[in-house]
Amino acid sequence: MTNQEASTHWWQEAVVYQVYPRSFQDSNGDGIGDLNGIIQRLDYLKQLGISAIWLSPVYRSPNDDNGYDISDYEQIMAEFGTMEDMEQLIQEAEKREIKIIMDLVVNHTSDEHPWFVESRSSKDNPYRDFYVWRKGIDKDTPPNDLESTFLGSAWQLDETTDDYYLHLFSQKQPDLNWENPAVRNAIYDMMNFWINKGIGGFRMDVIDLVGKIPDKKITGNGPKLHDYLQEMNAQTFGGKDLLTVGETWGATPEIAKLYSDPKRNELSMVFQFEHVALDEEPGKSKWDLRPLQIAELKQVFSKWQTELGDQGWNSLFWNNHDLPRIVSRWGNDRNYRVQSAKMLAILLHMLKGTPYIYQGEEIGMTNRVIQDIKEVEDIESKNMYADRIEKGYTKVEILTSINTKGRDNARTPMQWADIENAGFTTGTPWLAVNDNYPEINVANALADKNSIFYTYQKLIELRKTSPLIVWGSFELLTNTADEVFAYYRHYQGTSWLIVCNFSDQKQAFSLDQTSTETIIANTEKDYSKLSDRTLEPYEAFVVHLSSFKG
Repeated sequence: MTNQEASTHWWQEAVVYQVYPRSFQDSNGDGIGDLNGIIQRLDYLKQLGISAIWLSPVYRSPNDDNGYDISDYEQIMAEFGTMEDMEQLIQEAEKREIKIIMDLVVNHTSDEHPWFVESRSSKDNPYRDFYVWRKGIDKDTPPNDLESTFLGSAWQLDETTDDYYLHLFSQKQPDLNWENPAVRNAIYDMMNFWINKGIGGFRMDVIDLVGKIPDKKITGNGPKLHDYLQEMNAQTFGGKDLLTVGETWGATPEIAKLYSDPKRNELSMVFQFEHVALDEEPGKSKWDLRPLQIAELKQVFSKWQTELGDQGWNSLFWNNHDLPRIVSRWGNDRNYRVQSAKMLAILLHMLKGTPYIYQGEEIGMTNRVIQDIKEVEDIESKNMYADRIEKGYTKVEILTSINTKGRDNARTPMQWADIENAGFTTGTPWLAVNDNYPEINVANALADKNSIFYTYQKLIELRKTSPLIVWGSFELLTNTADEVFAYYRHYQGTSWLIVCNFSDQKQAFSLDQTSTETIIANTEKDYSKLSDRTLEPYEAFVVHLSSFKG
């Protein structure tokens, strides 16, 4: 038994499913998904086999940034339902052995949160120091040149007191002052409020920013960050075996160990995004596109699989509410949608770590192409459009970037069936449904035994029943074509081989090994012999090797 196995946690064998409530299922015909809609679909998620739902924010919010601007942590946004609905969701999920993971946004609040309303009212208000206030260099010049993630200055002048407040995101998302112990204690009280309701843990939005020192222009990974997380652990979820995953855009494997080494009493794991940036021009923004190099992807995944060792835990994902649909991004949603979606699933779910599925990924939902900025809801895309029009980019160039990387791609309503609005709502959906819903929907997927859904279902079941997937070591095959992503998993004398053709071209693959069993594949081929093979576009298979020849 390894050191890790000696301290097994449920989340190490789990697969987590992210629900974006606004787009999942509408139960009352207002065009907006809600908590009762999620409850209606729990049996579907039980059939898929997942162990936990990561629920994007459902707290009270004016919705400037789709719920990531919270005005009351202990109330539910009216369009999603009531606290009673939330409690019922937790209970109904628990009956199906599914835990609810709350999305925790504590770097900032809404400017409509009572704390900020008080904070901005006067300089001597007791809540003044709950947020980051500074004098400008002069009346028209902010304290420094820190920029917001959503473009423009990260400082906003508030004319009530003629001071600037910090907002690393929207102007309506003022940053909390984590140096103030009263802020931290209020947050811990709120977290315990949710823990006492029976949730299974927290996904922590941009948690690497809470240690910021804006006067030194330090935003991520500030010097007190880990002190704060250890204090949070001690005051809230420590010792309760809850899943805690931090969103950490700047993490390296060494930094990730600081968060997730069990001896440090911080978090279960982090989301790292190194692979997500591989189709961006280096040093530029996510909107500046370049083709993915599979050799680079292999290097990044291999690094994260090997360098964390027993001192950290990986999260595994292709998609979330901020990222485009993976089958459109790195698969082929035109000619090989099913095949490439299955390949991407097999490649990711055979790795060591906790996999996350984003709603619709399991049926191969695709990006929705738009023709005009009027079709966009996402604030980040709108801001980028305005900024780049001013800088002289063409509309075609900007819309190409939005269609490739815009956040609305992930947020189109869930496609349940070939009926009006894909079965998402009987009303007018808040965001247009993808036109391909008559073909791509849950009902069709469940009716087809060879669908993407059943590949995901089998992968989830394999993780629950195969210790090799959870605990085995990782070894990359390096003597393959760049487009062939192949690796071993080794555990207690057993070796599996995973081979994925990450391209729309045939590829040669040869290995002097034999297999005794095909674990999973996206073809019907015989894989007993592994030498001199020709891989079809996006072909993927996993085999149990007869005896490993290292």
